[in-house]
Amino acid sequence: MKLPFRGPLAACSLLLTLFVSAPLALSAQENGVLPTSKFLMIDREFVKPGKEGTAHQTTEGAFIRAMAASKTPSSHYFAAVSLSGPSRALFLYAYPSLAAVEAEHKAIDGDPVLSAALDRAASADGDLLSAFDSSTWASEADLSLNPGLRVGSHYLEITQFVVRPGHRKEWEDLVKLVIAGYKKGVPDAHWGMYEEVYGSPGGGYLVISSAKSATDLDNEFASGKKFEEAMGEEGLKKMAALEASCVESVMSNLFWIDPKMSNPSDAMTKADPDFWKTQP
Repeated sequence: MKLPFRGPLAACSLLLTLFVSAPLALSAQENGVLPTSKFLMIDREFVKPGKEGTAHQTTEGAFIRAMAASKTPSSHYFAAVSLSGPSRALFLYAYPSLAAVEAEHKAIDGDPVLSAALDRAASADGDLLSAFDSSTWASEADLSLNPGLRVGSHYLEITQFVVRPGHRKEWEDLVKLVIAGYKKGVPDAHWGMYEEVYGSPGGGYLVISSAKSATDLDNEFASGKKFEEAMGEEGLKKMAALEASCVESVMSNLFWIDPKMSNPSDAMTKADPDFWKTQP
């Protein structure tokens, strides 16, 4: 995890939401779903071989303890550890506005004790990393379906699409077509859509969903047939044509939420206490 903001996810994969509680304005839980926020910020830490697991959990725990010991309001976030692709950990923060990010930044800078503790934690954590990057994404409500983190979720599926320049309208048509198919065939499907704002090459969108267990993941794969039936032959042909026209690349990965490297809100902790009790 970096110091908090010091400086400025195949069409069927759309079955694959993420919510991280806003640190300054906590939203209420409704029907077992925690709602989404406008801006999603993702720090990626690429961990050196042999430094995953306990070693990384230990250095990340120092950030959490430092923030817990301070009276200064600080970030709530998830740590999601890769189960596919390169060895890395994602730290996901959500905010209602960029002004909220600025306010938190100023508050931390104004607390010399907390700032010093975070500096020490960052130095120790950096020794375990081979690379680091950060990006900011904006929620796209019209391209999301039943968004919000399902209480009790321990897995995240993240699919990154890169849309060809000048093809945004086709992309929106594609996603809305897929949404209609899922509403008809798999109404419980859910995902959050995010468009890149800062920190990536361009044309990027993330589709993020949560799952409580591997059984949920199995059920998602099994639901593909229902989606195809709902779309019908003509709908599937239209979907394929739009995807071929507007999507430059797509990549999906699976992550596990690591409670020992996360700093959840009180609402999240109360909603799933047995999972979060292993925090440092």
